[in-house]
This record gives sequence, C-alpha cells and structure tokens, in this order.
Amino acid sequence: MFFVAAALALAGAFGVVVLRNPFYSVLSLVVHLIALAILFLLLHAQFIAAAQVVVYAGAVMVLYVFVVAYVGGVEDDRDRDPGVVGQLGPLFALFLAVELVIALLGTGLSALDTGGAEIEAGFGSPAEIGELLLRKMLVPFEAASFLLLVAAVGAVVLARKRRGLPDEGIV
Repeated sequence: MFFVAAALALAGAFGVVVLRNPFYSVLSLVVHLIALAILFLLLHAQFIAAAQVVVYAGAVMVLYVFVVAYVGGVEDDRDRDPGVVGQLGPLFALFLAVELVIALLGTGLSALDTGGAEIEAGFGSPAEIGELLLRKMLVPFEAASFLLLVAAVGAVVLARKRRGLPDEGIV
C-alpha cells in the first residue's frame, strides 16, 4: 500500500507540473494530497491524515478551483522564447535526478525488510498535536497564522487594484 500511495503522490505532483490545463492541474494536486493523506495513515498519524483531506484536499482545493474558474484559460505560450531561466530548467532537472539516484543508492534501501520505527501510543493524536502546537511550537504556529493574515490582506489589496477600485478605507 505504501508504494501505491507513493506512486500516486509522485504521479499527482508530476501532473501538477506537466499538465497545461489549470483545471486538470488542480485535480492532479487533489490526487497528490489524498495520496499524502494515505501515507500519513500508514504512519499512524490519523489526525494529520484527516486534516490533510479536510483542509487541503477539501477547502483549499475548492478555492483553487474557484480561482481557476475565475481566471479562465491561459494563452498557449509554447512558441515564446523561454529565456535563460527556461533553458536552465532541464539542467536543474538532471541535477535533481542525479541527486535522487545518489540518495537511493546511498541508503541501499536497507529498511525495506524491517518492521519500521517503534511508535508511541499517542503519536499523531489530537492531544499530541495540540501539545506540540501550543507549547513547543507556539511561536512558529503564530508566525504562520500572521503570515496567512498578511497574505489574505495582500490578496484583497491586489484584487481591488485589479478591478480599479480606490485604496482608501483598506485597513
């Protein structure tokens, strides 16, 4: 089951990058996120798997679909000159492939025959996650919420400028 979920996650991520249609790209991202939730379930992190499905594959993907529907189709720019950055893309992909091969050969995949790591009884439970978020990781948790707030305000300001509305009264 692990290898099936891992293959689905990789195929979904690959589809996000390769597919030209934004709607199909979003659907491919949904497949990727659900495969990640399956991987979390296999790691005995039930709460994180449920949050992955509800928050990301559910709510966030609905927003992405609305954005894709609002923006509409994109122009086909395959004939456009890719520039220096576009020409370096295949070179970076080759370096990444070499790095992955080295990492796989370096590990020797020695853990395939083992039963895996020993897991505590409360691992991945809501109580354990709450303990981590509100005690050990409080500052990064609040910083992430502040960044999300700034991003939401920035999106509203950019949307107002795009529609030609004045900036007065924005708090």
